[in-house]
Amino acid sequence: MITDAQNNFIQAVPKAELHLHIEGSFEPELLFKIAERNGISLKYKTVGKLRNAYQFNNLQEFLDIYYEGANVLLYKQDFYDLTLAYLEKCREQNVVHTEVFFDPQTHTQRGVSFETVVNGIQKALDKANKEWGITSCLIPNFLRHLSEDEAIKTFKEALQFRELFIGFGLDSSEKGNPPAKFERVFKMVQDEGFLSVAHAGEEGSAQNVWDSLHLLKVARIDHGVRSVDDELLLDELARIQVPLTVCPLSNLKLKVVQQMKELPLRTLLEKNILVTINSDDPAYFGGYVNENYKAITEAFDLTTDELRILAKNSFKASFMGETEKEKWIKRINEIE
Repeated sequence: MITDAQNNFIQAVPKAELHLHIEGSFEPELLFKIAERNGISLKYKTVGKLRNAYQFNNLQEFLDIYYEGANVLLYKQDFYDLTLAYLEKCREQNVVHTEVFFDPQTHTQRGVSFETVVNGIQKALDKANKEWGITSCLIPNFLRHLSEDEAIKTFKEALQFRELFIGFGLDSSEKGNPPAKFERVFKMVQDEGFLSVAHAGEEGSAQNVWDSLHLLKVARIDHGVRSVDDELLLDELARIQVPLTVCPLSNLKLKVVQQMKELPLRTLLEKNILVTINSDDPAYFGGYVNENYKAITEAFDLTTDELRILAKNSFKASFMGETEKEKWIKRINEIE
């Protein structure tokens, strides 16, 4: 059981979230509301039936329902409402900085313009910053089940909004879509001065983490839990301090681990790897950042000092400026 002291610390400590798919924060209630507003009929006839469908045996089963949900997003207001609902959760949970993923190809393939998507999301990010002081970065992801040529096309289209993006990422089905498939587009990303991140070592092997580091030259690995299968890789991650954005409830829900205690969190911490805790697709996986912190605290009986390390890691691993990082790390050290 999680104690009151642990619970209170999780709520009180400032946190950054570095692995969040905005489309994956689409709660069923809001999904139904927007679907009705846009005159779209859903396969599931009630909120309860949709929520009950959020039982997955693997990543692909989740992706199928994730993309189906995204189909109701058509207008700037839809993306604004979706993003603002997530940011309200951040405000409730003391997430003071968030680096938000979105999948432009999921929307442009449906005839929704890149401009519609990004303007709706950015309007909500601006509001949260102005009214609540929540800072943010925006990271478009390439869908790895599509071709690299399509990723390049998306990247070129994204450049008209370049001032809104800190970097680019890679997500969707890891199996059968290795990092090498996207080597050219990631070079283009870096040549244009952007940072890059990539999902690796979730469904795929530790080799995908190596290849993301060496071929894609990423600044962060999203998930990365299969890194524990390779001692040399763990040593390298500790040496170069490339962060892992681990998503505990996601890994449990998608059967990456069968129970939370199987998550290699202690190994990563003991190896001095820059591991962070994130929610991934919280509407589908049963929890936002604080619920993820609580789940690992219960599974591993984490001390306040260990929780403090994870909270500080979230800022160290972020793309914030050094002064801002130091400000929040100092604040974390002051929390009793």
